[in-house]
Amino acid sequence: MKKIAIFISGAGSNAQRMMSYFAEHQKIKVACLISSKENVQISDTCKKHQVRYYEYGWNEGDKEHILGILEANRIDWVILAGFLKKIPETMINTYSNKIINLHPSLLPKYGGRGMYGMHVHRAVIEGKEKESGITIHYVNEEYDKGKIIQQFKTPIQVSDDANSLFEKIRQLEINHFIQTVENEILNPSVRHSD
Repeated sequence: MKKIAIFISGAGSNAQRMMSYFAEHQKIKVACLISSKENVQISDTCKKHQVRYYEYGWNEGDKEHILGILEANRIDWVILAGFLKKIPETMINTYSNKIINLHPSLLPKYGGRGMYGMHVHRAVIEGKEKESGITIHYVNEEYDKGKIIQQFKTPIQVSDDANSLFEKIRQLEINHFIQTVENEILNPSVRHSD
């Protein structure tokens, strides 16, 4: 059984779907969820699925403690589902090629520090792109620079604005994120030491 931890910074809609999806899974279990801010709704969902819930502001002292939490919960994989904080190098080294992020653009375009949520969609529209999408990738020391696992695209119409693009991207996330994570955990595209 592969145990995963989900990290979130927002409402956690992808995390909620992921907990439901893996609730009865034979090979993958969501063991804990760490939120960088208070989130009563996700806390309730965690209780429902018997997932341990933690809240941390992500300061220096928290980062070391979080690594201890991951080890105590015997976490194999970390999934970032709308998580906006930088992952510390010690965690990246401990979970080398075992941290997966979801980014709301076709990397390497519109990635990097400060590029998240509506900031990305506005930049894509202002850039007059013909398409956008999601990138599911491994996390390394640089924002949005890790090895790409998979990308999914959607066309951008002349009538689209940042809000309509957000809805298109959200649908791609619903359709592809969890299944891609599942496939990658069960059949990793990079070599792992275990």
